[in-house]
Amino acid sequence: MCLNHIGTRNIETKRLLLRRFTLGDTAQMFNNWAKDPENVKYLSWKAHGSIDETYEVLNKWIDEYKNENSYRWCIVLKETNETIGGIDVIEIMQDRCTCEIGYVLSRNHWNKGIMTEALKAVIDYLIGKVNFNRIQLRHMVENPASGKVMLKCGMKFEGILRQYGLTNTGRQCDSAIYSILKEEL
Repeated sequence: MCLNHIGTRNIETKRLLLRRFTLGDTAQMFNNWAKDPENVKYLSWKAHGSIDETYEVLNKWIDEYKNENSYRWCIVLKETNETIGGIDVIEIMQDRCTCEIGYVLSRNHWNKGIMTEALKAVIDYLIGKVNFNRIQLRHMVENPASGKVMLKCGMKFEGILRQYGLTNTGRQCDSAIYSILKEEL
């Protein structure tokens, strides 16, 4: 196999600490992005209706860290130690040494280059340490800002997958797909 699964380990950038989620992140995750319908309108899951829902999600994610092929980071702003988002591998295609990433960021921190910084660091980790050959991301075409993040990280636009995605209301939507290859780093 081409992959060297090592699980979620801390990654540090200039402004960010990417680390495993803990149950101590429940309140900030709920308040900073999970409860906000505007913040999750381009995601596949709906805004959380209660802090208990966020707690249950985190409990499940923390349990998944037992698997060395689980890659899910909490994005923490080092300056304030605030939990402001998440970035994770949502699918691994083991036989093709490929994975797909998803992410979310508190809208209070949009347009500051934070997700670009986080995504670059995760791409470097997944290609450099885990040995993925290809990393891909998709976004709903209604969310072009996400595509700009991908382009800033050196990813290439591959095309539009017609009615490939589902909104968190169950509506089919077109998805733009981007990728980066190991040889392009």
